[in-house]
Amino acid sequence: MYKLLVPVALVLVGTVGYQIVDPRYSPLDALYMTVITLATIGYGEVHPLTDGGKVFTIFLILGGVFVFFYAFTELIRTVVSGELQQFLGKRRMERNLAALANHFIICGYGRMGRQVCLELSRQGMHYVVIDKQAHLLEKFDLYHGLALVGDASSDELLRRAGIERARALIAVMTSDAENLYTTMSGRLLNKDLFIVARVEEPNAEEKLKRAGANRVVSPYQIGGLRLAHAVLRPTVVEFIELATRTEHFELQIEEARIHADSALAKSQLKDGRLRHDLKVMVVAVKKLSGQMLFNPESDVLIEAAIRWWCWDRATSWCNWRSWRAGRRKRSNQPGARATGQR
Repeated sequence: MYKLLVPVALVLVGTVGYQIVDPRYSPLDALYMTVITLATIGYGEVHPLTDGGKVFTIFLILGGVFVFFYAFTELIRTVVSGELQQFLGKRRMERNLAALANHFIICGYGRMGRQVCLELSRQGMHYVVIDKQAHLLEKFDLYHGLALVGDASSDELLRRAGIERARALIAVMTSDAENLYTTMSGRLLNKDLFIVARVEEPNAEEKLKRAGANRVVSPYQIGGLRLAHAVLRPTVVEFIELATRTEHFELQIEEARIHADSALAKSQLKDGRLRHDLKVMVVAVKKLSGQMLFNPESDVLIEAAIRWWCWDRATSWCNWRSWRAGRRKRSNQPGARATGQR
């Protein structure tokens, strides 16, 4: 792009050159002479040219022809080669990054990172994926995702990815040291960020938690347990897959957070009439203390909690959203809300 500034430099050289070869030329006269010479208009000289002025004009004309031809070919090459599209695409990405909020940041685009991105794309969640290996992100084209090349532990890159506004960070790089350092950087930049980190060595799990990870996941441990359960309890594994994978439309398990100012807070589970009105079955309630109540009774008191639901995606989620809006209108507390997170 800077090569296209060569014609501007030539105009400056011509303006200064006319003033040097002939002191009678003012800056405006020199600029005028340069423009009409390079444009080959030929309106006539402001002052009769001296021999030095004629020689300078000859070289300025020849230089102008070559420079403008060079600039034109560079412009064509830039458009054809995609540099202009790349430049505009970078500007567009920066605008998209600045507009992100409540999004996810995935650090590492290896085999596990790709699976995380695929699931987030299927769920319609916005996210930013970071990897230092540029070739891994060259053909990245997943919906709702933006790709950044660089060190995920860099504070500057994490800020560029909008970590102050992010909902969660997922560190899935192959090295425990990289995941540890990235987790620490993310926690220092956003104390409220939910962080999930991958761990390779068992003795690194405690370190990651101390560095700020809310959850630590061992792919080998989870994979081994899944394989064992597939043999010991194949029907249970089939049901879990049916309820947790998005491609199974007929049944889903979802999680919803009940806030302190929700219409459901401080009421009994039966008062919400979720099973009767929405065909939603509450399978567990997690209290603020961390206690998990499975298959809760109808008289369980709902405080600020996280709940897991099984529901029919075709109707129940839409019904829940409509019901939630109605409950907010009828609530006596200003701004009260009950929200579900997908």
